[in-house]
Amino acid sequence: MGRDGGGVRAASASSIEITFQYQGVRCRERIALKPTAANLKKAEQHKTAIEYSIANGTFDYAATFPKSKRAGAFKRTDARQTIGDYLEEWLERKTPTLKSSTVAFYEATIRATLKPMFGDLPLNELSKKIIREKMSTYKVANKTLMNVQSCFRSALNDAVEDEILESNPLSGWAYKNREQLKEEDDVDPFTREEQVAILAAARGDTWPQLQFSFWTGLRPSELIALEWGDIDWIAGEIRIVRAKTRAAKEPESTKTLSGRRTVKLLAPAREALLKQKELTFLAGGRVFLNTITGEPWKHAGYIYRVIWMPAMKKSGVRWRRPYQSRHTYASMMLSAGENPMWVAKQLGHKDWTMIAKVYGRWMPSADVGAGGRAEALFAGNASVMTTSPLDGAV
Repeated sequence: MGRDGGGVRAASASSIEITFQYQGVRCRERIALKPTAANLKKAEQHKTAIEYSIANGTFDYAATFPKSKRAGAFKRTDARQTIGDYLEEWLERKTPTLKSSTVAFYEATIRATLKPMFGDLPLNELSKKIIREKMSTYKVANKTLMNVQSCFRSALNDAVEDEILESNPLSGWAYKNREQLKEEDDVDPFTREEQVAILAAARGDTWPQLQFSFWTGLRPSELIALEWGDIDWIAGEIRIVRAKTRAAKEPESTKTLSGRRTVKLLAPAREALLKQKELTFLAGGRVFLNTITGEPWKHAGYIYRVIWMPAMKKSGVRWRRPYQSRHTYASMMLSAGENPMWVAKQLGHKDWTMIAKVYGRWMPSADVGAGGRAEALFAGNASVMTTSPLDGAV
């Protein structure tokens, strides 16, 4: 039933679908008409009128198909939609479904990078070649490149889903710069002596938070969202279920499933909590509060100003940022020979590949006695484990 060769066909018992090209994009829209012979003829005439208005530059998508989800993606026919316009509209649509920290990252990425780089380019002209050329001028680390392209890829995926684009040039691909060897990396943990100096320099109401940081490896955003109800004193565990970022008004669930975890409460961390209990437990709620205001930390940046900077200056320890407390925990655990997979889970990583990549230098290498324990366990049964040829076998 119905015609199909001319871009008009019966879509259902109560609608007709027409197909046409607009701004380089194949568009499909439905008309609420029963697909009778007469109505199919009307639909063909409607399609012809659309194509005529497209050709002479008078077509208004939103006016012709006001209920179409694609209507908002197209501008006037005398100005093809730019990537910048699309990204702004896309983010506005996505914001209600995203975490506030993700929205803040997308906003910054679109404003500072994607719009200056691609903003004036018509959306339907975007190609892998253009992305490669533009990205090659962006002299940043590959990690930053991946983050920027992740935002862009998500927006373009939705453009394909909405049939605004035929394909996503970033699907299954990303531009990478040739990595240069770094003279030094960001992993710079504190020695035991440095930790002692920092804790000694801290005020009496601030050292518990610092010691807890060194001995749990929590991200600063996780630490300031920690509540007393997350502490299991009997099991000796800490439940990590939320984080408080700069963009969020209130703590939100951790970004990933692996980030939602339990961390073993080691003795130095327990000692710090027992001291902190004297300060904030009766008030309930958050474990660590701003020691000046007595209120929950607004974001981790305040820790830097209120606790970290004064302690670092007074201690005389070489300057590092607060996040190094997390690296310190990881390096201590690995140097002591703790299982890398266990360390990965404590830190909230999905597997230990990141641990090996970032902290490999602190993982003990095999010594001259490597293999000795296996020999002791299994060498005595070697004759049992050795398979003899079957009778008659050559």
